[in-house]
Amino acid sequence: MQFTSESVEALVEQFTKLPTIGKKTARRLANYVLKMPREEVETIARALTAVKEDVQRCSTCYVVADRDPCPICRSHKRDASTICVVEESSDLTAIEQTNEYRGVYHVLGGVISPLDGVGPDDLRVHELAARIDPSFEETSAASSPDGASAETERAETERAETERAERDRPEHGRPGASASESTVEEVILAVNPNVEGDTTAYYISQLLDSFEVRVTRIARGLPIGGDLEYADEATLSRALEGRGHVE
Repeated sequence: MQFTSESVEALVEQFTKLPTIGKKTARRLANYVLKMPREEVETIARALTAVKEDVQRCSTCYVVADRDPCPICRSHKRDASTICVVEESSDLTAIEQTNEYRGVYHVLGGVISPLDGVGPDDLRVHELAARIDPSFEETSAASSPDGASAETERAETERAETERAERDRPEHGRPGASASESTVEEVILAVNPNVEGDTTAYYISQLLDSFEVRVTRIARGLPIGGDLEYADEATLSRALEGRGHVE
């Protein structure tokens, strides 16, 4: 039996589709919306619509942004010789908040997880390799058993368009660097320290093994303010492996 407004129940139902939002939390949110001024509710509605209409992915690093390329890829102040590989755009935001990293990024769009049916082909791993060595894309297309010639032609066309875009965009990458010339010196793997992250990091490191690029991974260990007696064996082991000089 319906005891309340159908509109409220519809809003509750929509809230429950959000992650970590249960029925009770959704009902509290719906009740809060009822108490909000109409102007604030309309602002939220416009923001939700704008996310789907205006937000796109950068064609270079695949971060979500309002413009393509994104501000980081456009900036001449960023060091294009270093690429930090992250799982999602939210990870990029976390790293940027440290104000310690001045390179560029590459968003994979997830991690390798066989249990969830996610493999390397479902991520932007080959796009990363193509950023380091532009010839990688056409080589991969040529080795494909089906439609090899068509794929090669498409790769050549896309590479030509990229080169033209690079020439028209003087702020991108290193000044004076050719689009077909790799300027990447280091790839930093900033994936989560779990089984899926380790698998993804290993796959990428093997893929880039033949490239003239240094592949590193962010350190793992004890958090600031942590106590040794409460740390697990794996964390302590990683902390000992990644030990450094006293500053």
